[in-house]
Amino acid sequence: MKKLLLAVSACALTAGIASAEDVKLGILIGFTGPIESLTSHMAAAAELAMAEVNASGQAANTYASVRGDSTCVDAAAATAAAERMITAEGVKGIIGGDCSGVTRAVLTNVAMPNGIVMVSPSATSPALTADPDNGLFFRTSPSDAREGEVMADILVEKGVKSIALTYSNSDYGKGLAEAISAAFIAKGGTVTINAAHDDGKADYSAEVAALAAAGGDLLVVAGYLDQGGKGIIQASLDTGAFSTFGLPGGMVGDSLPLAIGPALDGSWGQVAQSDSAGAAVLIEMGKANSPAFDATSPYSMESYDAAALIMLAMEASGSTDPNVYKDKIMEIANGPADVSGTKILPGELGKALELIKAGTAIDYDGGSGVMLIGPGESAGRYKEFEVKGGVYETIKFR
Repeated sequence: MKKLLLAVSACALTAGIASAEDVKLGILIGFTGPIESLTSHMAAAAELAMAEVNASGQAANTYASVRGDSTCVDAAAATAAAERMITAEGVKGIIGGDCSGVTRAVLTNVAMPNGIVMVSPSATSPALTADPDNGLFFRTSPSDAREGEVMADILVEKGVKSIALTYSNSDYGKGLAEAISAAFIAKGGTVTINAAHDDGKADYSAEVAALAAAGGDLLVVAGYLDQGGKGIIQASLDTGAFSTFGLPGGMVGDSLPLAIGPALDGSWGQVAQSDSAGAAVLIEMGKANSPAFDATSPYSMESYDAAALIMLAMEASGSTDPNVYKDKIMEIANGPADVSGTKILPGELGKALELIKAGTAIDYDGGSGVMLIGPGESAGRYKEFEVKGGVYETIKFR
């Protein structure tokens, strides 16, 4: 059967694009909302992967994106956007969601009932590990359970004994705060307060007063850089409550130092990012793209990889049916268990397709050093950084 499918694919290619299936892939991320400054880079990276496959001339299908706004925080809006993608646009897979709460809602209410694959580049809640998914959900970013351990390690190494901790009142914030708190306490640290904040408020003085009263060597802000997290930091600086902040992944993006200014210098944290060979390649590809995008912007590498995994799995399975190609995603990402596959980096999707057609195993590494573990989630790497001169300066990778 595999040989027959490959032969059919080859015939489709020789007949030209007109005989290929035009496949739509959804990009469901928060083009508005608390991470909107990141999502243009994420979408551009995913669409670059599609353009690369189309330009290679090696695919049996042609691929196009359909964008939908998850808003990051409004589950009803994200669900409606996903339903439109499937029923009106006919997408065969979704790159997304982005934020954990809306991703869980879309997975449960839309993707599973419709049998649609989702590969999220940025939904990091540990709860997604255990959520039912019918084998349809994958993520190219690591779980916040891992980020909690990484942040605790950094806190201890920096000699921090106690922290105040505030988190976005969302699935993402709750899960990350629990992970950071548990890991830090396990290493002998003290969490003086672990308090939620709502996004979208104009005034965070009450929340900051409670954090200041509890005290701590540092305020860790497990929030979103374009809304609540930014507001907490600004109110802390305005009142003198805290002057240095611990910044997990949701607080990382160029818009935050631009909004806060020099007062953010000296704050530090970590964000999911790879130092793999593929990361360097994708950074240059992003610069050369038209329009250019920043592949170092959080979750951009993971977005390119999410799109690539879906397309390569479709081509390898010879099917655009999610219930068929889903079974190829882990094999494409990690290489077959019994053989060593050829490593595939960004810019090599055409090569990957040639190898697939030849029946040669591949191991997709991509921009983020993809390695899927457990129920289709990423092992992940983290960049440790410090804000200096308004820039997230890399300290090292973990």
